[in-house]
Amino acid sequence: MSPERATLKEWVGLAVLVVPVLMMSMDMTVLYFALPFLSASLEPSATQQLWIVDIYAFMLAGLLIAMGTLGDHIGRRRLLMIGAVVFGASSFAAAHASSAELLILARAVLGMSGAVLAPSTLALIRNMFRDPTQRRTAIAVWTAGLSGGAALGPIVSGLLLEEFWWGSVFLINIPVTVLILVLGPLLLPEHRDPQPGRFDFLGAVLSLGALLPVIYGIKELADDGFSWTYVAVLALGVAVGVLFVLRQRTAPNPLIDLSLFRDRGFSASIGVNLVALFAMVGFLLFATQWIQLVHGLSPLEAGLWTLPAPVAVAVTTSVAAVLAKTVRPGHIIGAGMVITAAGFAIMTQLRADSSLAMAVIGASVLSAGVGMAIPLTADLIVSAAPPERVGAAAALPETSNQLGGALGVAILGSIGAAVYTRDVTDATAGLPPDAAEAAEGSLGGATEVAGHLPGGAGDTLLDAAREAFTRGMNLSAVVGGAVMLVGAVGAVLLLRHVRTPAGSAPAADGAAADAAGPTETAEPTGTAETAETAAAKK
Repeated sequence: MSPERATLKEWVGLAVLVVPVLMMSMDMTVLYFALPFLSASLEPSATQQLWIVDIYAFMLAGLLIAMGTLGDHIGRRRLLMIGAVVFGASSFAAAHASSAELLILARAVLGMSGAVLAPSTLALIRNMFRDPTQRRTAIAVWTAGLSGGAALGPIVSGLLLEEFWWGSVFLINIPVTVLILVLGPLLLPEHRDPQPGRFDFLGAVLSLGALLPVIYGIKELADDGFSWTYVAVLALGVAVGVLFVLRQRTAPNPLIDLSLFRDRGFSASIGVNLVALFAMVGFLLFATQWIQLVHGLSPLEAGLWTLPAPVAVAVTTSVAAVLAKTVRPGHIIGAGMVITAAGFAIMTQLRADSSLAMAVIGASVLSAGVGMAIPLTADLIVSAAPPERVGAAAALPETSNQLGGALGVAILGSIGAAVYTRDVTDATAGLPPDAAEAAEGSLGGATEVAGHLPGGAGDTLLDAAREAFTRGMNLSAVVGGAVMLVGAVGAVLLLRHVRTPAGSAPAADGAAADAAGPTETAEPTGTAETAETAAAKK
């Protein structure tokens, strides 16, 4: 029997699922253009500014696995509704934060609520789209929202900052909350594990306790250089991570079924997601600041110049879904990562006086490659999991995406910052200590200081800062491109025997978690053979 095909209701429901993913992803990058305005208003320290940017992604990545499993327990649609309410409330709080500390707290809650939203969307797509071709198309649309949201963040913030204050970049989340709460119950089915067992609270605590110290340690080591304190924090995170794995091996109802990692398509896809988002999200911070500050554009002008990047993502996700009908996923994913490396190669040639077109082409090529690689990894991951645990499995590509993006901002950003500080120091000689510290801290700080210097001194400092920033960006592009090439080779080798996941007809006795949802059925993993292939061998 052919798999059950989705109807118009499911496709409209897909739009409802993509919108929260789009907003969740946008919140990773929506502050890029807002940082100068935010800094002028709240006057955060350099460390506070980093945490304002980073804490959202850290909390999101740390809680995704726990929240994906929670959705299997209480219902994926129900969890989506709860997450939407908290997401809207914390967005309102962030928009009206009166201090850097309150904004960090609001961003942390935003990350927590994003972790509630994210796994439910992909899990529900798996439940709603049983036909493999339709499911790949739906996941391609979902991926366009996920990847495109990171690219759209700077554009939206640029448009808003042209007319409104920095808090407006958070208020746009509130209409999305209302949309989900109104349309979700009408269009989305409910699904949950009919026999979930007891939720593993200890595992949830350990997963968060492992992630935050690891990322914090890496970020501080890259930022400030070697320190035994940071090494100890990093080691603590690794130790907690080991405890988390041991807990998952022995817990009666673990958050993650570790046996899934024996599936080569599953485990390799997790790695591809992490590497791809490490490169793209980590580098977009440079690209947006270069367009805005090196060329002196307004937020709106800079946002419009970045528009081709999300368009490129939308195009290549569709291309990947079409190619998957005849080409093995490893080859498509590897090709996408090579395209991303080509985008990085273009970025290594940027100079402070280069044209805007060169930066836009490089960013668009980079984003296009990521858009080609990601949709198939998500399909391989959710297809490997049993239907009753798909919420937990759906959290893993999101976790690797967000962890990769957070590490990209921390590591690539720190590399660029180290080069910038080294190269701009000579130009700050003779400045008052506070002014020198601000100019050496960031290109935005140097721009602010230069505006208060007399005569040609300001121009001299600004030219030196722009050159230093561009050199830091060039080195980060070299690192990002090298990582993508290694990832491309690994993807092709590890996935060379993996086939595109196939669907199966709904089982007559499948158990539905709720009368509102269709019957759930098991589907083969990414490495399994189709029935037709097995018959041909016989």
